[in-house]
Amino acid sequence: MPHYASLGKIPHKRHTQFRKPDGGLYSEQLFSTEGFSNDYSLLYHIYPPTQIISTDEPYSVMPKIAEEKMLKHRCFEGFKINSAADFLQSRKAILVNNDCHIVLAAPEQSTTDYFYKNADADELIFIHEGSGKLLTQYGELLFGYGDYIIIPRGSIYQIHFDTPKNRLFIVESFSNLRYPKRYTSKNGQLLEHSPYCERDIRGPHELTTKDDKGDFLIKTKKQGVIYGLHYGTHPFDVIGWDGYCYPYILSIHDFEPITGRIHQPPPVHQTFDAQNFVVCSFCPRLYDYHPNAIPAPYNHSNIDSDELLYYVDGDFMSRKNVTRGMMTLHPAGIPHGPHPGSVEKSIGKKETQELAVMVDTFHPLKLTVEAIEIENPGYTMSWAE
Repeated sequence: MPHYASLGKIPHKRHTQFRKPDGGLYSEQLFSTEGFSNDYSLLYHIYPPTQIISTDEPYSVMPKIAEEKMLKHRCFEGFKINSAADFLQSRKAILVNNDCHIVLAAPEQSTTDYFYKNADADELIFIHEGSGKLLTQYGELLFGYGDYIIIPRGSIYQIHFDTPKNRLFIVESFSNLRYPKRYTSKNGQLLEHSPYCERDIRGPHELTTKDDKGDFLIKTKKQGVIYGLHYGTHPFDVIGWDGYCYPYILSIHDFEPITGRIHQPPPVHQTFDAQNFVVCSFCPRLYDYHPNAIPAPYNHSNIDSDELLYYVDGDFMSRKNVTRGMMTLHPAGIPHGPHPGSVEKSIGKKETQELAVMVDTFHPLKLTVEAIEIENPGYTMSWAE
C-alpha cells in the first residue's frame, strides 16, 4: 500500500461542507477497498460522479481456456503477440486462474476517445517497451521502460503513449496488490531491509481539473464483461483528493537486490504481495561471493506454486536461447533448474545484468488459446543432454 498523499484542494474535515466559488457544494466521493474496512481516498468532484446518460451493449472479454490441467514445463514467445491499435483490444490473457490473469499487450495508440476502468482487479502494468503518461482522476503519472504502474481496481484512467511501439506485461489481481508484509513496520512504513522505500514510489502529480459537460465513455470491465457507460460530465473533474488508495509507479531499476555469500532463495526478489501469488524482480546484481559459491540457481521443486518468469533484458546464465519477452512456466509438482552446462559455466562469474519479472502463484495457472498460439513446443525437453 502506498503512503498518505494529497493533491489539489480539500476541506479541513472530511464529510463536511466544501463549497465552490459560486456557493455550490463540491461532490465528495469515498473510494474505498474491502468495503469500508481498508485503504481509501476521498475525492472532491465539481459534479456528482454518478450521472450516466446512456449505456452500450456489453460484450465478453473472458479468456478462452485451452488447457485447464497440465504437468510439464512450458515456454511462450511473448513478442509474438500481435500489436493492435486499440489498448483494450491489444490485451491478450495468456495464463489465468481465480487469483490473477497474466496478460500481454502491444498497443499502438493512446486511449483518447474513451476512459477505462477495471472494476474486477487491481492492475500491475510493467512497461517493457514504450513511454508516456497515465491520466487519472488523481493526476498524471509519467512512465517509461522498467516501470511498474500499480492501478487500484475501480480507478478511471487513460493511457497516452509517446510512440506506436509499446510492449506491456500486465497482471490483473483479484485481490489488493501490496508491499510484502515483511518489508513494512506495524505502522506501514517500509523498513530498512526493504529493497525499496517510499522515496522510490512515484505518485500522481499535475492534477488538472476538467470542468466539462458532454458525452464521456467509460469502458468498464466487470466479471469479464466490458460495459460502455456514458457519463454527462468529465470523470477528471476532481478539484482535490487525499488518502492511501491511488495509482503509483515503482521502477524495477529502483529495486535494490539482496545478495549473499551463497545463492539467495527467490523470496529475496519479492516486490509485491497479493492473495495467493507474489511478484518478484530479478535485477542486475553481484553474484554470490563465497569462494566456492555456485551462482547458478540450484534445482528446485515448486511443490505448491507455479513459477512464471517473464524475461525482459540481459543475459540469463541458467537458461539457453532466451529471447526478450519470453515467458517460462514451471508448474507445481515437478523440479526444474539450470539448463545443462549452466552450473559449471556460472562458476567464477562476478555479476549478472539480467532483468526479469516473476509471478509465483499458489493455485495452478490455466493456458488460454492465445498461449498455445505463441508456445515454443521444444522447451519441455530442453534439459535433455
